[in-house]
Amino acid sequence: MDNFSFYSPTFFEFGKKAEEKAGKLVKRFGGSKVLIHYGGGSVVRSGLLDRVKASLEAEGIPFVELGGVKPNPRSGLVYEGIELGKKEGVDFILAVGGGSTIDSSKAIAAGMVYDGDFWDFYQGKEILQALPVGTVLTIAAAGSEGSPNSVITNENGMFKRGAGGDAIRPKFSILNPELTQTLPPFQTAAGATDIMAHLYERYLTNTTDVEVTDRLIEALLLTMKNEVPKVIKDPDNYEARANIMWAGMMAHNNSCGVGRSQDWNSHTIEHELSALYDVAHGAGLAVTMPAVFKYVMNHNIMRFAQAAVRVWGCQMDFEHPENTALAGIEAFRSFLISIGMPSNFEELGAKEEDIPELVKVLCYGDGRDGKISGFVTLDENDCTKIYQMMV
Repeated sequence: MDNFSFYSPTFFEFGKKAEEKAGKLVKRFGGSKVLIHYGGGSVVRSGLLDRVKASLEAEGIPFVELGGVKPNPRSGLVYEGIELGKKEGVDFILAVGGGSTIDSSKAIAAGMVYDGDFWDFYQGKEILQALPVGTVLTIAAAGSEGSPNSVITNENGMFKRGAGGDAIRPKFSILNPELTQTLPPFQTAAGATDIMAHLYERYLTNTTDVEVTDRLIEALLLTMKNEVPKVIKDPDNYEARANIMWAGMMAHNNSCGVGRSQDWNSHTIEHELSALYDVAHGAGLAVTMPAVFKYVMNHNIMRFAQAAVRVWGCQMDFEHPENTALAGIEAFRSFLISIGMPSNFEELGAKEEDIPELVKVLCYGDGRDGKISGFVTLDENDCTKIYQMMV
């Protein structure tokens, strides 16, 4: 196990009607004027936004609003939020929505206290200061409600990039599983896929002797394997929704990733798909991960074989462990298909003729040097072959 530092200070309010405590929590964590950031649509129609505003009003906390967040959140709205926040003198950002809204809120929070362009953080600069952020989560997926990470798409070039720093970990996050019960099955499944991707990205490690975090990851993957089909069949299954929601947070606050190297190549490769085609991130991952896993499998056959046995119930073939590894990858792929995820480029809406452009942006866009690094370092030839495996 590698040396590590770990700090995860987010306060979680979990359960039914938890959103009614938003105002008290903003006050507890020092907010005196709030920017409420949200997408629109369901948070408005469901009355959630009104309930959150009422809770702020009950505590005498003024607020301004900025809606319009879209999946794969855009840099343009971040700039707008930074300008609005400075103009109005807000000192707290409250995200009401899913991972896209939370990521956009984090970017605004960092940009509000930075003299330069917030995109500097998405080109590698660590976020050391930010306004405090709170969240009211509406979908179990990105894990941004407990993480120090944010992903934004820059509309100038359509680069989808990530940034990080403990300064943007939410001060509090409100998790009410009831808020996820009205999600369409596709969104539920896409969110679940993203959660499982966060776990696999940590599982694919070059660090040895990490049994504790291996077992944590395996347990959470088993939870998703067991609980997701329940909510696809019965969207109102509160207990299954609750387990998935907490698993989503645990998958990405990095408690499962400490002391070990991590991969993230599947995410990096998928980001180009969701940037170019604006597909749901989880759906893109469902197509990307099996291809990446098969391509890099020989780097450490036993890592994939271990997951196959412990998570997917495959029998270990000691003479030919590659058979076990492949069986586990196929079991994962079949699971994703069974919950309604796409399995290839065509179902995703991607085009084979775009592969050269995807690879160009992936490997060289926004200052990259031709390679992406993780469990295995991949060059443009490797990435081309992986995209071709998805067709």
